[in-house]
Amino acid sequence: MAIFSLSRDVAFPPPELAEPDGLLAIGGDLSPRRLLLAYRMGIFPWYAPGTPILWWSPDPRLVLFPQELKISHSLRRVLKKGRFHVTFDAAFRAVIEACALVRMRKGEETWLVPEMIEAYDRLHRLGAAHSVESWVDGKLVGGLYGVAIGRVFFGESMFSVVADASKVALVHLVERLKAFDFAFIDCQVTTGHLKRLGAREIPRSEFLKKLHEATRPATPAFWRMEPAS
Repeated sequence: MAIFSLSRDVAFPPPELAEPDGLLAIGGDLSPRRLLLAYRMGIFPWYAPGTPILWWSPDPRLVLFPQELKISHSLRRVLKKGRFHVTFDAAFRAVIEACALVRMRKGEETWLVPEMIEAYDRLHRLGAAHSVESWVDGKLVGGLYGVAIGRVFFGESMFSVVADASKVALVHLVERLKAFDFAFIDCQVTTGHLKRLGAREIPRSEFLKKLHEATRPATPAFWRMEPAS
């Protein structure tokens, strides 16, 4: 195996050639064309400040099938109380910046360097990246964002400054994805938090097969609908 160095050509090596840790390639750029091609191929960028762009395709892959979302009894109570006001695509830039800021405040490293934020903001303006926001008394307290292609939502990051805010956003996202007949959410990297919510690992070979089938042209999802409540 070898780590591939990308040129100016918008192309990637097959994801099956990734290193055991999932690292596939280095370099390239974060243009919309390259990013969308990467997602269609099961590849995503993830790198630290001060390093070149790194491209990954891990095996196994963590995915969440909408029908498998696990909602705990306590979260059901939170949803029933209706404390959070949930919107879609109402504050994309604020969500992605908050995802970075919350991690930094915790002393954690973030891959959301300024050029990454700008790249996904461009995707949002092109209609390919979307956000879900949780509000309390008009204040943004949690949310998530990702990329939608065909019937796949590629989850990128989430944040919460109030307990359960990001979980509530995820529940509303899953309901929206069900309505649009989405196949699954790509959660990329395995975490205990997402597994407790119902996400599970599948072999990369299976993921790539499902990805190919689900990213074919589909009926556009109209994200700017009436806010969920």
